[in-house]
Amino acid sequence: MLVVMKNDATEAHVQAVVREIENLGYRGIPMPGAQRTAVCIIGNKGPVDDSRLLALDGVKETIVVTKPYKLVSRETHPESTIIAIGDVKIGGEKPVIMAGPCAVESEEQAFTIARLVKKCGALVFRGGAFKPRTSPYSFQGLGEEGLKILEKVHNEIGLLIVTEATDHTNIDVVEKYADIIQIGARNMQNYSLLRRAGQASKPILLKRGFAATIDELLMSAEYIMSEGNTQVILCERGIRTFSDNTRNTLDLSAIPSIKEVSHLPTVVDPSHAAGRREYVIPLSKGAIAVGADGLLVEVHHDPSHALSDGMQSLYPEQFARLMKEINNINR
Repeated sequence: MLVVMKNDATEAHVQAVVREIENLGYRGIPMPGAQRTAVCIIGNKGPVDDSRLLALDGVKETIVVTKPYKLVSRETHPESTIIAIGDVKIGGEKPVIMAGPCAVESEEQAFTIARLVKKCGALVFRGGAFKPRTSPYSFQGLGEEGLKILEKVHNEIGLLIVTEATDHTNIDVVEKYADIIQIGARNMQNYSLLRRAGQASKPILLKRGFAATIDELLMSAEYIMSEGNTQVILCERGIRTFSDNTRNTLDLSAIPSIKEVSHLPTVVDPSHAAGRREYVIPLSKGAIAVGADGLLVEVHHDPSHALSDGMQSLYPEQFARLMKEINNINR
C-alpha cells in the first residue's frame, strides 16, 4: 500500500505516518516525488487497514500496490529515477557509457585503457578486481591491489569507478574504493549479499541473472531498496537460451519492459551478451535505440593478451567508432 501525502504536507506529517505504520507492525519508507511525497508500506502479507492512516494530518489518500515489488515500482514512484554521482547522471537525457577491461591486470594496463576510453567520452571506468570465474583455475583478479589501482585511475584520470563485489568477504573493501558497486549475474539471487548492498552508501549496479525473469530481477532490486539504499541501477547482460551463436542472448525487450513497470535506470552490457567483439557495436546501438540509460562495454588495448574475456573486448579504434555512432541515435 502507498500512503499519498498532500502537496502541503510537512516533514512532521510524513514522520507521523511512518510512526503509525510502525505501530501497525509494518515498515514505512518515504518516497519523495516531484509533486508530493508518498510513504510505501512494506512488510505486510495481506491487506492493510488504512482507516488510522487516512485520519492523520497531511494524508491525501491510500493506494493499493498491485506488484509484489513495491519500492522499485512506478506505482509507488511514477517519475523516473536519476542517480547523480557528482556531475554524472545515470537515467538522465544522455546515456552514460561505462567502459574498460573485464579485469584489472596491472596499473599500466588500467591507465592505458582509462585514458583511451575517457578520450572517447566514457564517464565511468569498469574493471574487475575480484573476478568470479567458471573455472577455479582462471585468473581471479588482483583483489585489493586492483582496487587501489582503480582508485588511482579515479583520482588521476577523473573517471568514476564501477567494480564488482562477489561476496560478504569483499563488499566492505569494494565499497571503500568504488563509486558504484556491481552485483554480478551469478549473485543476483544471493539475498544476503543483496541485503548487505542495501546498507551500502554507494549506488548498486545489479545485473540480471542468466535465467532470471524481469520480475525476479526487480524482486532482487527490492531486496536492496528494502534495506534503505534507493540508488539501484539495473543491467541487462543477456540470458541463456537455446541459441549458441553468441555467449548469451541479449534481451533488448527487457529495456522497455522494465521501464514500463519500474522507475529505476537501466543499462545494458552488450559485451557479456555477445561474447564476440564483432557483435558488440550493433548490440550497443540497438540498446541505445530502445531506451537504455547507458552501456557497460569491455575495452582492451591488447585483447589477444587479456587475462579475461579478450574475445569480447573492443579494440580502442572500435570503441571510438561506437561512441561516434551512438551519439547519432535518438532514443
